[in-house]
Amino acid sequence: MLFHSSLRKELSRSFGATLVVLVTIVMTMMLIRTLGLASKGSVNPSEVFLVMTYTVLGYMPTILSLSLFIAIVGTLSRMYRDSEMVIWFSSGRGLADFVEPLFRFAWPVLALIAVMALVGWPWANSQTIGMRAQYERRSDIERVTPGEFRESSGRMRVFFIDKDTPDGATATNVFIWAVERGLQITTSARSGRIENIGENRYLMLSNGQRLERPMLPTAGLKISEFETYGTRAGGNAALAGDTTPARAKPTLQLLREPGDASRGELAWRIGMLLAGINFVLLALTVSSVNPRVGRSGNLLFALFAFVVYYNMLNLGQSWISSGRFGMGSFMLLLHGGVLLIGVAWLILRNNNWGRRRKTEHVIIGGLPSQPAKIDPTS
Repeated sequence: MLFHSSLRKELSRSFGATLVVLVTIVMTMMLIRTLGLASKGSVNPSEVFLVMTYTVLGYMPTILSLSLFIAIVGTLSRMYRDSEMVIWFSSGRGLADFVEPLFRFAWPVLALIAVMALVGWPWANSQTIGMRAQYERRSDIERVTPGEFRESSGRMRVFFIDKDTPDGATATNVFIWAVERGLQITTSARSGRIENIGENRYLMLSNGQRLERPMLPTAGLKISEFETYGTRAGGNAALAGDTTPARAKPTLQLLREPGDASRGELAWRIGMLLAGINFVLLALTVSSVNPRVGRSGNLLFALFAFVVYYNMLNLGQSWISSGRFGMGSFMLLLHGGVLLIGVAWLILRNNNWGRRRKTEHVIIGGLPSQPAKIDPTS
């Protein structure tokens, strides 16, 4: 059918262009953020692009929802401006007739949103958290690049090495500056190696010197030389317990684990799909263009509605996780309320009640009681 095919074709072009623009913007923002984390030592510099990719994949449900919303609003707004909607309305099509072709176009996108929210989001978060945790568990000497000063994981020590071996366990010309027990300690050694003692990892220094300077300038210095000296290098040889956050747990695991945190995360993931469905109806109702307002007036209102809805979704997740609201009651209140508003607004605009009542009021109130008579001889 010409009506369905022409609408879906234009929606496809608009959705594709919007998706490319939004993905580019998000990738640029995530690249800057990841580079900042790498400079602070929270992310392995060699894994910056991988961390950025996983982060963008995690945000795909939001990107897809916003792309779908903007594509529908932009396409229908252009049809209003170019009087195409007037032609369709004159041919017997109402605003409610656009619901079927819109959902026929949107259902693959909604299915992808569901997959990314229920499967892609936790998988991407688990990969990112795993890489960051693995990098944090590395010893301080393994985090140091030869020829560069680098802070330790606790940011209380500064390391410098001249050269290291390929396995990263031995280094030469080691320099360590640390603050411990109110003392500024400077340690230098010809070589150092990593040893596991119990569950901790230690840096064993050989043939070096240690300088201790109190924080108070009135106290004296203490200088000592050593043949072998051990200092904790950071990171445990054994893995820590299961401290995986809820956002990195699979959906099936959240269903098996009762708790407010699990229900809050489930409400967010399921809510992304419900929000995508509501966005289709909202886009249909807010896409009309008023020439007096301007071409971008409805688009700004649509973006404002998206921001408010998305923030309420995140706020509801925190409320459910803290036990202030139940999962079912909040989802019914938020998504059900938005659905009722969208359907009621669609019915109102489809039947054109407001314009009809205004037209009737003008016709009835504007009729003169008796036309004035004019004397032609005067």
